Amino acid sequence: MIANQLRIEQHINLLSQYTATPKAGVTRLTYSKEDLEARNYIKDMMRNYNLTVSEDGLGNIFGKLEGLDPSAPSVIVGSHFDSVPNGGAYDGAAGVVVGLEVAALFKEQQIQPVNSLEVIAMVEEEGSRFGGGLMGSRGMMGLLSEDDFQSIKDKNGVSVKEAMTNIGLDFTKEKYRDPKTIKAFLELHIEQGPILEEKNISIGVVDAIVGLTQLEVTIQGRAGHAGTTPMDKRADALVTAAQIISAFPKLAEEVGHGTVITTGQLEVFPNGSNVIPSKVIFSVDIRSGEEEKVQQAINKVMALIESKNNSNVQSIAEQLLHTTPKVMDKEVHSLLTEACEKLDISYCQISSGAGHDAMIFSDYTACGMIFIPSRDGLSHCPEEWSDTRDLAKGATILYETVLRLTEGTA
Repeated sequence: MIANQLRIEQHINLLSQYTATPKAGVTRLTYSKEDLEARNYIKDMMRNYNLTVSEDGLGNIFGKLEGLDPSAPSVIVGSHFDSVPNGGAYDGAAGVVVGLEVAALFKEQQIQPVNSLEVIAMVEEEGSRFGGGLMGSRGMMGLLSEDDFQSIKDKNGVSVKEAMTNIGLDFTKEKYRDPKTIKAFLELHIEQGPILEEKNISIGVVDAIVGLTQLEVTIQGRAGHAGTTPMDKRADALVTAAQIISAFPKLAEEVGHGTVITTGQLEVFPNGSNVIPSKVIFSVDIRSGEEEKVQQAINKVMALIESKNNSNVQSIAEQLLHTTPKVMDKEVHSLLTEACEKLDISYCQISSGAGHDAMIFSDYTACGMIFIPSRDGLSHCPEEWSDTRDLAKGATILYETVLRLTEGTA
């Protein structure tokens, strides 16, 4: 094994300390104090590995090892470094750390690449602060217009521009990255499911990523006193929201083919124990491996929401994100499997039920992705854990693959 397991473990442990919820998981929201702390650490490590550091107008971090042919497109490896609230230490961060490890190995092995190597740490993949998700990669690929960017605010009304400025980032920098400058994008991620662990397999080589849509639903009713308003005179927004949300399991079952529908965020206004809720805002996350099924689920959800409108309660739904199912690049997929076989590391083909930045890049450049096992299949929680031995295996596989893609020689 070439990758340094101890070094990887140290990076994971140090990054996990940059959290707003110590001893209660990793909470690292985009452009927060914890973001800045993690950002400075990542940039310091990039410089340690002889990378030239830069940030774009979204706050994505790049560490570049210039290739012998500066005009040739770069090979990019990395992931995101934001988290969900009270999440784990490995989701996203593991991919960034492995990117750093690839750069460390290039330095130690004195590799001179023809194509430049870039390590990337991206922002707001989770969408935990600004909604929608995948903001770093969407912005890079021009899927986020300047008008969209200017209008994005968090739930406290803080704009992206304000939040970036607060931690010293320059939102006026270029956000768009010409896909012609990217030869390939590689991402390691924890599986976030039980398959690899159950099969006792170290690596999952991803062949496809699920399609997903995220909606934000607003139910507008009318506030009233909890004790003096008769039940038949109420316009209770929360009751309507509950009726909609409770129907999702059946809708997903009707669509079938592994379709899933989830509500993970819900805000109630005015949120008083003795006040009838006047407004509810909640998220809807729809996923399937087939675009046809995603569309069927969207139509069913929209029809359900529309059916709840009456003279007392009005419901609207806004689509924040939509990505179709993505297939990974066949050539990069082959290079990853060849590396597994060369290194005698157990692997299998696997599809991703979670969305990743790779799904955005896959429309514009060659993409490859590998998973490592998640203990008990857990993710997005403090109990999230992956073995650093598997991370080291994954880092070595990506090193071997990047070496071939960059045409690197010692």
